[in-house]
Amino acid sequence: MSETVHASAVLVGAHGVLIRGPSGSGKSMLAHALIERGARFIADDRVCLAACHGRIVASVPASIAGLIELRGRGLMAMPYERVGVIRLVADIVSDEALERMPPDNQLSVALLDIAVPRQPVPSRTELAVRLIGAALAALPQPNMGLRSAQV
Repeated sequence: MSETVHASAVLVGAHGVLIRGPSGSGKSMLAHALIERGARFIADDRVCLAACHGRIVASVPASIAGLIELRGRGLMAMPYERVGVIRLVADIVSDEALERMPPDNQLSVALLDIAVPRQPVPSRTELAVRLIGAALAALPQPNMGLRSAQV
């Protein structure tokens, strides 16, 4: 099962973050802000999602690989990763819709029938970056096989 969505995607360490929001809400700016802080770029504007072994895998359509659009600057080329496992969905919401204490049912979303942690974020980039960092820190560590073994 797969679909293409209007979103941006980055890798923060081993954690794929899918950034969704209305057109013009700041998805690309938020992705760029995360990249400036060490994240790796996957895709901007359109992201291909596929369900694979109970995970959501994001990839970039070939026609836009390595391109990000920054409003006020235009298209920019940058290094990119071909795929990443989405571990968090960051949904850009209005300031009024950002709850101080969101209920648990707002902190998860189904993508291709797979539950993925969700973090609502405002369009204000600095606060959004902090909320994404807090949400990622709260995630259980992915099983990386032998590479994750404690010695």
